[in-house]
Formats: sequence, C-alpha cells, structure tokens
Amino acid sequence: MILLFQALVMGIVEGLTEFLPISSTGHLIIAGNLLKFLPKEQRDLFEIFIQLGAVLAVCWEYRRKLRTVATGLSGDARARRFAINVAVAFVPAGVLALALGDTIKAHLFAPVPVAVAFIAGGLMIFGLSGAGTPSASPTWRR
Repeated sequence: MILLFQALVMGIVEGLTEFLPISSTGHLIIAGNLLKFLPKEQRDLFEIFIQLGAVLAVCWEYRRKLRTVATGLSGDARARRFAINVAVAFVPAGVLALALGDTIKAHLFAPVPVAVAFIAGGLMIFGLSGAGTPSASPTWRR
C-alpha cells in the first residue's frame, strides 16, 4: 500500500511539473529520494516510463502538426525548415549525451546537484526578474 501511495505521489509530481518550465526530472529525482521510492535502478525505470506518458501526451496533442510535417517533407518548405530546426537543436545535445552521458548521469542525477541547480536557477530568475525594467512609483502614493 505504501508503494502505491509513493507511486501516486510520483505521478502527481510528474503531472504537475512536466508542462511547466521547470525540471520534471529534477523534481522526480528529489521526490523519489525523499520518499525512498524503490531502489535507484527500479526508480530510474519507473521515471522513464512515467515520463514516456508525458511524451506520448505531447505527441498526441501535436499529432496533426507532426503528421503535416512528416507528409510534407518532400514538398513543403516550411515542413523541411521545421525538421531542419529540430535536427539542429537535437544534434548537439545528442552528441554531448553520447560523449558525456555516463559522467553526467553519475554526477548530476542525484538530489544534491539537482537541489543546488534549483536554488541557483531560482536565484538567477529572482535576480533577473526586474532587470531592464524601470521602477515605477506606486500610483496610490500620488
């Protein structure tokens, strides 16, 4: 029963974080560690499958666009440009993953580096949130 509750919490964490501009993987790493959810290898497999659901949901949502691009590659310049842009974005990440994947996984996919990254990212967002905008005086003081 506890395992089912933990899986439910992990599913809620994934559902709440996947479509927000925050790291769902990072949140799953921290939540799984806090819950002591499964041994690491089993937890990793669970996280892959739970995130597969989110990937399939995105594919389902964009199925028309994906179908249009796939069928238009030979004759539609916009479809080709979209495919080229996806490839240009993917290739560097793929090469880095192949070259450094084991090192990245060994050092960065743990609760402490994830928490440090969350804090650093939060501080950067907080620090930059007002950058470039002139401070306006409150209207209620007039």
